[in-house]
Amino acid sequence: MKLVRLGFAILFCVPAVDAAMAQKSPAEQRGMVFARTTCARCHSIDRVGASPLSVAPPFRDLHKLYPVETLEEALAEGIRTGHPSMPEFRLEPDQIGDLIAFLKSLE
Repeated sequence: MKLVRLGFAILFCVPAVDAAMAQKSPAEQRGMVFARTTCARCHSIDRVGASPLSVAPPFRDLHKLYPVETLEEALAEGIRTGHPSMPEFRLEPDQIGDLIAFLKSLE
């Protein structure tokens, strides 16, 4: 019976994810996939919810700290932070554009 309920839950969740993806531009979609696979283990990348790592700011709040466009150079040169748990990231120009588009979609 639990397996049947899980199947129904999956069936109802997939259309919601597809609908959310359909509302985003291709760049925003690629940025969201990048954020989900690279950043979501520490940062909340959604419009609600806490970050899994409490010191990692939710992506939806980044624009409150500084204009997200200013991250382009840091993403190209490699983001370094003051805490050792965040790995250094260096993105390609197309990845930067996609991630910035996704971050702006959360504003």
